[in-house]
Amino acid sequence: MRRSFNSADYPAGRVLAAKRGRRVSVCIPARDEAETIGEIVTRIRRDLVEAVPVVDQIMVIDDGSTDDTARIAAAAGAEVCSTQTVLPDYPAHGKGQAMWKGVHVCTGEVIVFCDGDIRGFTSAFVLGLAGPLLARDDVMFTKGSYERNGGRTTELVARPLISLFFPHLADLDQPLSGECASYRHILESLPFAGGYSVDLGLLIDVTARFGNAGLVQCDLGERVHRNRPLAELGPQSLSIMQLAVERAGLAGEDFPWVARLVRPGTETVAVRYLELPPLIEVPAHRKTA
Repeated sequence: MRRSFNSADYPAGRVLAAKRGRRVSVCIPARDEAETIGEIVTRIRRDLVEAVPVVDQIMVIDDGSTDDTARIAAAAGAEVCSTQTVLPDYPAHGKGQAMWKGVHVCTGEVIVFCDGDIRGFTSAFVLGLAGPLLARDDVMFTKGSYERNGGRTTELVARPLISLFFPHLADLDQPLSGECASYRHILESLPFAGGYSVDLGLLIDVTARFGNAGLVQCDLGERVHRNRPLAELGPQSLSIMQLAVERAGLAGEDFPWVARLVRPGTETVAVRYLELPPLIEVPAHRKTA
């Protein structure tokens, strides 16, 4: 059974004591999250920067927003970088791309990822993810769990694929959760799948490289976020299937390939598998690391 923790076990004072001088960055990939990003950044700044100095950096990676996401995040106290200007020689748009570029610009030894569309965000999200890493030497990657049914993509796509090909991850409550944390040097050593397959890819890769024991989950309580229309979930699901096929060693010689999602009465969507190299292999990253 997977080791599990609870965010209530890691109040701000305990996490601060466990820091021992290590820097903590919170990285929030965001695209068109003007309605929620300000409250998230404000809560982290007030609770975990000003009240108790657990967090040293709040970094919002703006992934091509067409609304006021970047302006609102900056006004609330975050550093804001654009995926178009960070490592510009690499693909700009997509969740995996934003997270990968976020690792490049974050300065913390521990990096906590949170989604930018959470409503009712509390500082317990950050404390629950960072706490086990800082307080325990045997934890290398934390994954958030929360009160919510697994979600349509999780239950219909990710969980069956995990059961077939990666059963060592089957006991995770929310394998596609955007809330996770790890050490910077670990994240720098891993490839990042592009788009929405990044969350499953990191789980597979971190356990393949470092073993299953260092991956733990933490109960973050209730999580309320935006539900995407069903039409948007098809391309996301296809990208997760591509990732699973590749990591299971079944992709074939023609991989990486473009898969086409054909739905009667709607435009065909081309989904290209994309993988970004470990940052330690990127010369521009090594110059700034």
